[in-house]
This record gives sequence, C-alpha cells and structure tokens, in this order.
Amino acid sequence: MNILKRLFTSSARVKLMQLFLMNPDNEYFVRELTRVLNEQINSIRREVDNLKKIGLLTSRAKNRKKYFKLNASCLIYEELKNLFLKTMDAKDALIRKLSKLGEIEFILMSGVFLKKESPVDLLIVGTVDHSVIESFLDKEVDSRNPIRFSVMSKQDFLYRVDCNDMFVTKLLKDKSNIVGINKLTKQLSQFIS
Repeated sequence: MNILKRLFTSSARVKLMQLFLMNPDNEYFVRELTRVLNEQINSIRREVDNLKKIGLLTSRAKNRKKYFKLNASCLIYEELKNLFLKTMDAKDALIRKLSKLGEIEFILMSGVFLKKESPVDLLIVGTVDHSVIESFLDKEVDSRNPIRFSVMSKQDFLYRVDCNDMFVTKLLKDKSNIVGINKLTKQLSQFIS
C-alpha cells in the first residue's frame, strides 16, 4: 500500500480505488464512502469526480442519491486491479478472504498478526460459522500456534461495547491493532475515529 500512496498522492484516491477495484459489483454513495473509508466528504467528492472523469467509475441516481460503481469496461481496469493486488500485503488479502465467509460487520487483527501479546489474534463480528473460520485459518495462516479468535454476533458485540466489557474495550482502545472491516462506525466512534 505504501507504494501506491507514493504513486497516487491522495490517500483518499488510493482508498477509493482499492475499495472499488476489490468490490467491483458494489455501489456506494458519497456519505457512505466517507464512513467506510474514514475520509473527509470534500476529499471523497473530489476523488470520485476525478475517477469518474478518467472513466473508472460510473454513476446513477437512485432514491435521490447518486451511487457510484466501478466501470469494469474501463480501458485500464485490469491493469489497475492487478497493480492493487500486487501491492496488497498478506493481512489485506486475509481480511478480504475472511469478509467472504459470512456477513461480517467488523474484523480486528492483533496478537500473532502484529507480533505482540494480545488476548486474541482475531476478533470477528457478524454472522459466520465458527468451524468455517477455524478451518479457513488452519489452511490460510502459516503459524506455529493455532490462531486465537473470537466470533461475536453484532448484538453481543455492541452490548459488550455499551457495557465497557474489558476484553472488547482493551482491543478497541489499542491503536496498534488493525481494523480490517468496520461497518459499525457510528457505534464505535468513541474508539475508532
């Protein structure tokens, strides 16, 4: 990702391109993009317009909102996708694969992934089968020890956040942990800006 930030001077543009290139079938509106990417609305508007001008994005109006989607017939689509795939590190790839195993709302990486002590290596919030995650991690992650992970429902996780549960709070307050997916931005605003 660092290579891309140097190549493309705008971090908002890099985040937008990665989101659209890795999720070619999804549509997003501007305010949704600001929440998902944690960027300012003016940056998102400017970069979406730039990407639309070069033909990478298309737009359509629906329910009084303007939705943007990747234009897969763009002349440079395949090259850009390959460029982003080559620069993604192993953690990004793992998060992307994990997100396809169920309805994932939140993923946090810690412990073995960051080479540090932590109560858990991976926290997953959403609807996903525990045994599916376990077999996936056994196959995908090369680790001497089993990956310690916790899977919670959205309801259980948000209840623990509201109660200041020590386990959840410690993981969320540790800024060195990696939040790979966060569809709970509003509920977690006190921890993750």
